[in-house]
This record gives sequence, structure tokens and C-alpha cells, in this order.
Amino acid sequence: MVTTQVVDLDGVLVSAFVINLALALLTLAVLRWILAWFDLWRFVWDPPLAQFGILICLIGLYTLIL
Repeated sequence: MVTTQVVDLDGVLVSAFVINLALALLTLAVLRWILAWFDLWRFVWDPPLAQFGILICLIGLYTLIL
């Protein structure tokens, strides 16, 4: 599997980690909306801590996949 360290966006070199972070933040925003829609945050003791944990897991997942 070939991984790139730098992504070229119209001449601007962007780290691949920044792309993974942006995808993780977008996915987290969708998950937050879904969990709020179904009122599932009431089962979580500390929602900001849970959101940070989900964000870290998503960054790791996107780093492994992409």
C-alpha cells in the first residue's frame, strides 16, 4: 500500500494528517447530529469527553485506511 506524506492541492502542499483530521471532524459533526437527533447523549456521562474520544478514534481510523 502506497501512502503519501504530502497532498498537492493546486500547488499548495498539505500534510495528509490535515486531510484525515478534516474528514474526522466532518464525520464527528454528522455523528453528533445523529446522536442529538435520537437523544442518545443522555446515556453518556461526559459528552465532550466522549466526543474527543470518538474524534481520536476517527483520526486513527482514517490514518489507517487512507
